[in-house]
Amino acid sequence: MQVALGAVYAWSVFRKPLSEHFDTSVSRVNLIFSLAILALGFAAYFGGRWMGRVGPRRVGMAAGVLYGAGIILASLSSSSILLLYLTYGVLAGIGIGLGYIVPVATLIKWFPDRRGFITGIAVAGFGAGALVTAPIAERLIEGVGLFETFAILGVLYLVVVTAAASTLSNPPEGWKPEGWEPDTTARSDRSGMEFDLHGALRTWQWFALWALLFLNVTAGISIISEASPIAQEVTGVSAIAAAGLVSIISIANGAGRFLWAWFSDLIGRKWVFLTMFLLQAALFAIMPSIGAYGLFAVLAFVVISCYGGGFGTMPAFAADYFGSKNVGQVYGLMLTAWGIAGVVGPQLISYIKDSTGEYTNAFYIIAGIMLVSAIIPFIVHPPKAEREAEEEPPGPSRFRREPERAPSERVGSRR
Repeated sequence: MQVALGAVYAWSVFRKPLSEHFDTSVSRVNLIFSLAILALGFAAYFGGRWMGRVGPRRVGMAAGVLYGAGIILASLSSSSILLLYLTYGVLAGIGIGLGYIVPVATLIKWFPDRRGFITGIAVAGFGAGALVTAPIAERLIEGVGLFETFAILGVLYLVVVTAAASTLSNPPEGWKPEGWEPDTTARSDRSGMEFDLHGALRTWQWFALWALLFLNVTAGISIISEASPIAQEVTGVSAIAAAGLVSIISIANGAGRFLWAWFSDLIGRKWVFLTMFLLQAALFAIMPSIGAYGLFAVLAFVVISCYGGGFGTMPAFAADYFGSKNVGQVYGLMLTAWGIAGVVGPQLISYIKDSTGEYTNAFYIIAGIMLVSAIIPFIVHPPKAEREAEEEPPGPSRFRREPERAPSERVGSRR
């Protein structure tokens, strides 16, 4: 299900043919992709709320129908780019967003003992979507035509997503893995409380996590949206060779979602984000000076692994801070950061490209953003500290040992 939904990441395969077909700018064509990601982010929130009422199966199947229909209808838009905005951008984007939150929220409930690990696996499929789709789409475009390719892929997406969604269900009430007991000891990286959406939005930590996701997505998605053209300009390779970068970063996107999420179970979610931000700041700063395609591909691989790592780590991050009971709603609304970054990232790099004729300045700007952003994971902490401070009564701590009573004051002592 996630692989089919993640096919949206193969967008750069369509970008250049669409620019040539409509004889228009990079930014106008990339707006289609930006609209899809924007719709995705907001639809994920409504998908999370809807799941709370009807369960994952109905939401997932509705997602498959909307996603497939949007791509199929995109095949009818050869005479109007505005129709592509509505079909591929809005309608398909809504379907992707409804579907994306379903496996993530469901699996956190089935695997409370391995939050980072299981969400990493879940979203790795989404990240790997372009790995499967990009070569298929390339061959279909050459063989049957650009808009006919949309029709074929749309049918495939509809079938795969609805079939996979039909197998999903929540665990029974009170279910837990055999032999596992919830950790009730105090931990510095978890709140130990269950927040509903309203409660989560009353904490500054929710907005800090939203900002972490937004900034990380802005950096990575700017590369994803322009992967093939960037490789051609910076390294001078052919369009065919540059298309291989789409598959390379697709592997990175999927692998990063799993590996960074697994690593977050070991060192903590905030330290993973701090590491990823500093690493990206350094890599974006040096990428414009890399002329060798092989080395450029390696650096792009690491950058996109960090992009994927944000998605792999954040669901568990949200569950650590706000509990797993309402994670579909809490994290679903947080995915609006993805939607907004999906507009900002591609439009930022497209605007700079159209204005200056090259990508170099965009890389340096993103490097600076990543460096400044590293402050947030350094200072963020679970919301329990504020809550405990509010609930703690004034006076001596309830954990403080009371002074020894004199024998005459002890209960039951004889006078």
